Amino acid sequence: MQCFQKEIRLRSFPRGFHLVTSEVLNAIPEIRNITIGQLQVFIKHTSASLTINENADPTVRLDFESHINKMVPENQAYYKHTLEGSDDMPAHLKASLMGASVQIPITNGQLNLGIWQGIYLCEHRNNASGRQLVLTAFGN
Repeated sequence: MQCFQKEIRLRSFPRGFHLVTSEVLNAIPEIRNITIGQLQVFIKHTSASLTINENADPTVRLDFESHINKMVPENQAYYKHTLEGSDDMPAHLKASLMGASVQIPITNGQLNLGIWQGIYLCEHRNNASGRQLVLTAFGN
């Protein structure tokens, strides 16, 4: 079994859902050496998340942002954690709902994603700095 691990820092993205599949692939070319395996992508933050979804139509990402903002609104009277801004506590909740990692099969040196699938960075803060990802590829 082979294992490769890298930590990368993504550039700053505005609040919303952003495709980062190519940034991930460019950072870990070693997956080409794996015939059968897995790539785990983990985000080292509590106010941003990762998911896999539509990579073709950008309106899907806009709809994600609109819907999650309705599910988890800002400025709720019951929020106690408010010192870091009105977007902070909702960002923590959204990150927990969406998840901190994704795992993707590697087949014959390539990510085995569906034709319309891509890796999303889900940025839940208004003014976040770049986000750190840990990429771990393993397999035969």
